[in-house]
Amino acid sequence: MLRQWSVQGGQAPQDPEPKPAGEDLWEQEMERLCSSQEPLRMLPYAMVDKRLIRQLREPQGVKSSWWQQWLRRRQIAGQRLGEAARQLAQGCGLWEGALYEIGGLFGTGIQSYFTFLRFLLLLNLLTLLLNSSFILLPLVWRHPPDPGPALNFTLQCPSGSQAQTGVPKFNNLLWNVLTGRAFNNTYLFYGAYRAPPESSSAYNIRLAYLLSPLACLLLCFCGILRRMVKGLPQKLFLGQDYRSPLSAKVFSSWDFCIQGQGAATIKKHEISNEFKVELEEGRHLLLVQQQTRAQRVCHLLTYVRINVLIGLLVVGAISAIFWATKYSQDNKEESLFLLLQYLPPGVIALVNFLGPLLFVFLVQLENYPPNTEVNLTLIWCVVLKLASLGMFSFSLGQTVLCLGRNQTSCESYGYNACDYQCWENSVGEELFKLSIFNFLLTVAFAFLVTLPRRLLVERLSGRFWVWLDREEFLVPKNVLDIVEGQTVTWMGLFYCPLLPLLNSVFIFLTFYIKKYTLLRNSRASVRRFRASSSLFFFQLVLVLGLLLATVPLGYVVSSIHSSWNCGLFTNYSAPWQVVPELVTLWLPPLGQHILHYLGSHAFSLPLLILLSLGLTVCVSQTQANARAIRGLRKQLVWQVQEKWHLVDDLSRLLPEPGLGDSLGPESPLSRGSRLRFFCPGSPCPGSPGPGSPRPGPSL
Repeated sequence: MLRQWSVQGGQAPQDPEPKPAGEDLWEQEMERLCSSQEPLRMLPYAMVDKRLIRQLREPQGVKSSWWQQWLRRRQIAGQRLGEAARQLAQGCGLWEGALYEIGGLFGTGIQSYFTFLRFLLLLNLLTLLLNSSFILLPLVWRHPPDPGPALNFTLQCPSGSQAQTGVPKFNNLLWNVLTGRAFNNTYLFYGAYRAPPESSSAYNIRLAYLLSPLACLLLCFCGILRRMVKGLPQKLFLGQDYRSPLSAKVFSSWDFCIQGQGAATIKKHEISNEFKVELEEGRHLLLVQQQTRAQRVCHLLTYVRINVLIGLLVVGAISAIFWATKYSQDNKEESLFLLLQYLPPGVIALVNFLGPLLFVFLVQLENYPPNTEVNLTLIWCVVLKLASLGMFSFSLGQTVLCLGRNQTSCESYGYNACDYQCWENSVGEELFKLSIFNFLLTVAFAFLVTLPRRLLVERLSGRFWVWLDREEFLVPKNVLDIVEGQTVTWMGLFYCPLLPLLNSVFIFLTFYIKKYTLLRNSRASVRRFRASSSLFFFQLVLVLGLLLATVPLGYVVSSIHSSWNCGLFTNYSAPWQVVPELVTLWLPPLGQHILHYLGSHAFSLPLLILLSLGLTVCVSQTQANARAIRGLRKQLVWQVQEKWHLVDDLSRLLPEPGLGDSLGPESPLSRGSRLRFFCPGSPCPGSPGPGSPRPGPSL
């Protein structure tokens, strides 16, 4: 291209002026390219021209050394290898074909749920890898010692109450598996982990067992935060009121590389779903703009009334969970023990099943746009789910750890040692049962409720069956179900280190169960919504679940006495006491003084001040960037308006083609048609449209 430019610039024998101008332009361009530090890959030239520019950028008489050439070849090879690895990862990614099919048939909103499942599966596998590498494999390699004789201490229990020994009460193997009692002596629960004293080994299993759950939670938080902020820059630059023109989607949505009939059908459904979302948002925006003040007041009153009603439902559900957990733990010796074991998970499942259905029905009465409807329903479902788990944890802690109770065993040993001799295993069993019950409930609803409903609707006729129809695939309910299971897994990292393995299997099976339910037994929602509008809320829900799991874990690790006869921390008043003891054993006095200073107020206060200053700078920079974006957006609108005026002036100056001067002045209709010719898709994006014709000077 550069050579052709120079040749074309020199070929003009009949006109002597273009030759010097072409040579000047050529020299200026070459000087600019030689002096520029812009990478060659960013230049809009062919590969032959880029090689010529690279040769010209090198000093005269000096060639690249073999070391520079080798570095250049290595850089090129690394770029090609990275690109090939990315393409291979995209081609061999987990569930790529299924996600593409779901996104094409049902829209990106439902596809975001299945993408969320894949993300949670990766988080659980990463957590399992960390726990296995730092806890399980070193423990198996070192051959943990056999459990010694139980400690000889006398429990001061009230009459009629004896300490539980952890022996299964029933001999039914299936029941013991479902309740977790069959795995009490395995590495699934805390009680099976044992280690020799700290001084006998360089690798401390106790410290690894204590820090691994905290490291897993921190790593999950970083991954969720990175995924959460991925869509924020686009939202910041485009703004809330930005809407791309439909003309751009009409003419640029189709993929001309598609050859198969199945892929073409999926792409047609995807484009159709995108147009439905655009038209639904435009319709709702028009309705909001046409509302009167009285209608807005009525809408506000409806909003307050419905949300107060939803809040009362949430309070009632939390109270039911509290009393169910308390009754189940206080009546263990009753004849209905088999049913009482699963009473708290059953009540939680019932509340979480009925709650989202009622929330969806009540929120739809407010006539929100699809995105706001999904997000608002999701918020209330989050409140219900997390509050139910929080109340379950509090009720369990009140029974096992005597929170708010005064008992003899609690005052002596720091926990209810009369009823729970190894309380970590008891808590782990409750979380294990909750995880098992959630998955069994998912399977039961898929094959015992949704599938028979679809068969009845298809084979029977009548108004009732037409009204019933297939079950609607509710994204908020499904998202909250999987978030609840993930929160339970995080809560059990200390009590059940291998619970992420169980949850990974459940998520893997849930993907195919939900896919079958969506494709065969359910119907997609008539009101479509965007994946980008709900993806941020999905990650926010996950962060709230992570915080809910972190707070009880931090309290237990730092303040609750460990069990006397099981686990790794039998000789410690709290598991965190391992850290000061190891600091005293391993670190020199200078290192100990440094750690004490980092944990003191003398270091915390200056750090807090520096963080406040940094946060202030970030907020100020964000506000300045927002003002700059608004200024650039206004400048863009002004430029479009200026172009409209130029087109208007040009339309007045140019005569109508084929009409001549005898027809007189132009009509506004012909001028408008010529304006649409100059700017296809009238009006141009971002412009208010052409203004009224201004009277120009007479010619």
